[in-house]
Amino acid sequence: MNQHLRQIQNALTTTLLSLGAATLGFLSGCSTPSPEVIKPPAPLPVAKVPEIVKVPAGPTSLARTSREYRKDAAGHLYGMQAHRIYKGRMPPMLEAVGVLNVDIDKKGAVKAVHWMRAPKHVPQVMAEIERMVKAAAPYPVPQHLSQVTYTDTWLWHKSGKFQLDTLTEGQD
Repeated sequence: MNQHLRQIQNALTTTLLSLGAATLGFLSGCSTPSPEVIKPPAPLPVAKVPEIVKVPAGPTSLARTSREYRKDAAGHLYGMQAHRIYKGRMPPMLEAVGVLNVDIDKKGAVKAVHWMRAPKHVPQVMAEIERMVKAAAPYPVPQHLSQVTYTDTWLWHKSGKFQLDTLTEGQD
């Protein structure tokens, strides 16, 4: 009987192993699928922020000397005071002639005004010239100079109009 029990035991073992393998195969087919790996969205292209470049707020002057700068400053003053410019040649007799030094900093601001030849007989003209010079700021930025002092001669007509010697149309 011993042999008969062994045969039954072997048959039973084989059957159970076969049944276990079939069950495992069946269960493996019923398992949930593995989750899909979700890729993070591609980063959006980043706009390159332009580098900030300091640009002078007003006009610039390429003058390399105070004499060259004087032309730029005179043109600037004429532009700011176009309605006060005497048109044509100045008459032989003028109300005032004054020579003024103007100190301009690297940003075009007026730092100081100094009379070299002041028309002291007409203090109201002196005050008006100084007011116009200061009101015309900012002047062209002296790009090649850290600061500049320019000199110009003011030719003042009794009508309140003027010319600068740098841009004068002459005098009779």
